[in-house]
Amino acid sequence: MAKEWIIPPPWGHCSEAAQRWGVAPLIAQLLYNRGLTLGDDPRTFIDPPLKALIPPERLGGAPEAAQRIAAAVRDGRQILIYGDYDVDGITAIAILWQLLKLAGSPARFYVPHRTDEGYGLNEDAIRSIASEGTDVVVTVDCGVTACGVAQLAGELGLELIITDHHAPGPELPRAAAVVHPTIGGDNPNPDLCGAGVAFKLAWAVAQVLSGGERVTPEYRQFLMQTALPLAALGTVADIVSLVGENRIIVRHGLAALPTAPLPGVQALIESAGLARSSIDGYDVGFKLAPRLNAAGRMGHARLAVELFTRADENRAREIALYLEDHNRARQATERKTTRAALKMIEQAGLDGDANRAVVVAGEGWHAGVIGLVASRIVDRLHRPAVVIALDNGQGQGSGRSIERLNLHDALRACREHLAEFGGHAMAAGLKILPDKVDAFTEAFIAHANQTLSAADLAPKLRLDAEVALSTLDLETAGTITRLGPFGPGNPRPLLATDWIELAAEPRCVGKSGDHLQATFTQGGVVVKAIAFGQANELDSLKEHRRCRVAFEPIINDFNGRRTVEMQVVNFKFPE
Repeated sequence: MAKEWIIPPPWGHCSEAAQRWGVAPLIAQLLYNRGLTLGDDPRTFIDPPLKALIPPERLGGAPEAAQRIAAAVRDGRQILIYGDYDVDGITAIAILWQLLKLAGSPARFYVPHRTDEGYGLNEDAIRSIASEGTDVVVTVDCGVTACGVAQLAGELGLELIITDHHAPGPELPRAAAVVHPTIGGDNPNPDLCGAGVAFKLAWAVAQVLSGGERVTPEYRQFLMQTALPLAALGTVADIVSLVGENRIIVRHGLAALPTAPLPGVQALIESAGLARSSIDGYDVGFKLAPRLNAAGRMGHARLAVELFTRADENRAREIALYLEDHNRARQATERKTTRAALKMIEQAGLDGDANRAVVVAGEGWHAGVIGLVASRIVDRLHRPAVVIALDNGQGQGSGRSIERLNLHDALRACREHLAEFGGHAMAAGLKILPDKVDAFTEAFIAHANQTLSAADLAPKLRLDAEVALSTLDLETAGTITRLGPFGPGNPRPLLATDWIELAAEPRCVGKSGDHLQATFTQGGVVVKAIAFGQANELDSLKEHRRCRVAFEPIINDFNGRRTVEMQVVNFKFPE
């Protein structure tokens, strides 16, 4: 299906802003598209200062939780950190574990098994934790809706401190403190992830233990060199908005990641084959995070937590290699399950306009990959998808959505058919009995059909501006790179050309010939282009010899020669 290109109109003050800010007009347009106006200082976006981090006392519940944790440290009480099994939860656990180790109060940690226990606090785990002599339980990236388990924790004599960022329910759990970016306080950043919340809490605890707002040099070094890089990993991996404070955390955290002192971080970077000099959001999202997530998807996430906590250099290398093997197994399982799900959808005719959402369920599907499979279906069919793994009379599902349908609201509308559900607007999880799948499918599709129009299902490509090839100089391309980190709220800049022509014969490249390489010209300017996974466009390109392209400008550094090239994401040919 052809994609609809959506290009915003040029900013009326673009030339004036470019002159005032000292940037190219294209950069001014990109900054305007990201919310800046004439009165703003672009340096705060291009180079966000670390001093702009929001003080932790503004985070709801953080001051109270920090006092309680500091008191537990001073009193020598046994603290356990209970977290989720994804990268956000793993890094959040590691931040607080490393802080407590530095404070002289070694903590334990607990991560539930994805398949056997599922997400969040559970009663069996809390009973076991209490029986082992634990005094204080600090949750990270979970717990804000666990009212029943929180009550049990109190009855068992546990002091429970909840830190989370997920949407709270109609009532809050009874806990000694609840730290949350949207509950209490006057926190202007509602989009902190679990690791971001843990970073702010670690900062607050360090202040209490330091006896004032200014932390000791030892704690400052920990916050900047260990906690901030871990928070950046969790923030990118959890796909939260990368504007404001989150942008500061990721920009400075990724800069510090290659030199982070944790052996596990260095082993992970080495196993992914990354250069230690520079790591960006793409590296985290597509190379580091999948390796960490593979532990929870294919086995148990406690190994990934160990990587960032107790592991020395030798053990870290062992775990990193183990995660690499698990990641390969995850990739193979994901591909197999995706093929099976798409075949099921095609054979049942579930991809027509009568079904503006998709639900598929399969016996024996691995619950650790169903969220990834749902993402693949959304990418292919551009409609919300829920994938359910059925096993031993239980169903575990994961869903992904598109812009116009809030997935969490959709599941709430179908809650009578579900045992449990939770999540966000674009991603959510559920538990369901197998005999309820058909009724849930009918209700979910009905909700989607009422919410979405046929136009909502048409794939759209949002672009920043239409440009001439002559604007693609090294300085402008370099400044575009500095607009990162890219992600929700700050998408990777995509540009469009007018009609351009082939300057040489295009060809397929890559080991399997899957990629398309071409050279284009416009007004005497010649630019090379690469279109990954688009070898199927070769015949059309040869036939028409001219096209428009949607692309990301990239800098190619080959043999010391730096040139600007186009990474093509979409073609348009003459009709």
